[in-house]
Amino acid sequence: MDVFTELAKYPVFTIDDVKKLTDNEKTAYTQLNRLMKKDLIRKIRKNIYSAVNPATGQMVATRYQIACAITRTAYISHHSAFEYYGLANQVFYEVYVSSETKFNHFEYDLVTYKYVASRMEQGVVKAKNTTGVRITDLERTVIDSIRDFNKIGGFEELLNCLEGVHYLDETKLRRYLDIYNTQGLYQKVGYLLDHYQKDMQLSQAFVEYCKSKIGKSRRYLVSEAKENSYYNSEWELMVPEGLFQITDQVGDLLV
Repeated sequence: MDVFTELAKYPVFTIDDVKKLTDNEKTAYTQLNRLMKKDLIRKIRKNIYSAVNPATGQMVATRYQIACAITRTAYISHHSAFEYYGLANQVFYEVYVSSETKFNHFEYDLVTYKYVASRMEQGVVKAKNTTGVRITDLERTVIDSIRDFNKIGGFEELLNCLEGVHYLDETKLRRYLDIYNTQGLYQKVGYLLDHYQKDMQLSQAFVEYCKSKIGKSRRYLVSEAKENSYYNSEWELMVPEGLFQITDQVGDLLV
């Protein structure tokens, strides 16, 4: 049996996968070390390996496949999910990885893999046409990114991503919002998606549902923009001046 040919069928693999092919632990490590010396296999981090395509010199595994192999519950989320869906304005040298099991941030091949605590099991799907990738669906990606924009990606990049979304399932949006059950999140999601309501094909009933959950607390949409914010009484939000001006102008130029 050609061990390399068999391992190359997997985007990522562990020493246990090698053991299954050799039926012997010592032989497995010997084969693995031999292939690594020939640069046919590369070690990404502890017990995560990927084969190298001899024709290109590139690893078989993508950054997303590597991310989902970090822990048993790992999945792509936030801005990295927008990237995967082709909706991000720019590609980061960071991959955001949600997981029930904590891991330390690490860098490999100029890409930093960053841990994000998984807050729910719902809304995680297997990526179509890509082996070994688990990712938040688009609706949860939107909710999570609005919830955490101050820590992940930034607000301007969030708006750029939302500009490219042309349909959202509002039943899923409600489900994820209700799981988080945070007044401030209902406020922020409601306000932002109200702006994109037509583009995302959302009903007025969804907007009103968000509005019914906001309570009476006044909050800042973007805490870093306190000095240049105005009060929006409909959503009880302090909103930055000219919030949608840049993205709307870009949209007008593309029409």
